[in-house]
Amino acid sequence: MADTLHLTLFDLAATEALAARAATLVRAGDAILLEGPLGAGKSAFCRAFLRAAAGDPMLEVPSPSFTLVQGYDLPSGPAHHFDLYRLSGPDELEELGWDEARDGIVLVEWPGRLGWLTPDNALRLSLAPERGAPPEQTGRRHVTLSGWDTARLRTLAAEAGRE
Repeated sequence: MADTLHLTLFDLAATEALAARAATLVRAGDAILLEGPLGAGKSAFCRAFLRAAAGDPMLEVPSPSFTLVQGYDLPSGPAHHFDLYRLSGPDELEELGWDEARDGIVLVEWPGRLGWLTPDNALRLSLAPERGAPPEQTGRRHVTLSGWDTARLRTLAAEAGRE
């Protein structure tokens, strides 16, 4: 049975470090599902993940808020970053190339819109800014990790802050 881990990320650098660690652990066919309110750090995580996976800290990683999906050719294979905020449900994913994207790595913001297309065994990150000050002021976020097998999940969280 997979664990659920709770972490505190103390600043943007900690969020980026968690993303870079995730980039070393993913395999083709993996999905990373990012949940949380606007401003919780979903896009920051995806940007850091893609830069780390590409081995290019200056990689241009635009938000897919308007294009809905951005594709990347990484050394380990293709990756797609989906932002499903503007979708009403899974019926709209076919035209975005969802099935083809699943052969590589997918990062999905607003995964609640996936419905029946939600991948089994996806890494789920639920991000929440610290109560009180917005994360852009403190950078502090709480994250819940689940979905991967216990060993991989614990490896991911090994160097991050625990609550």
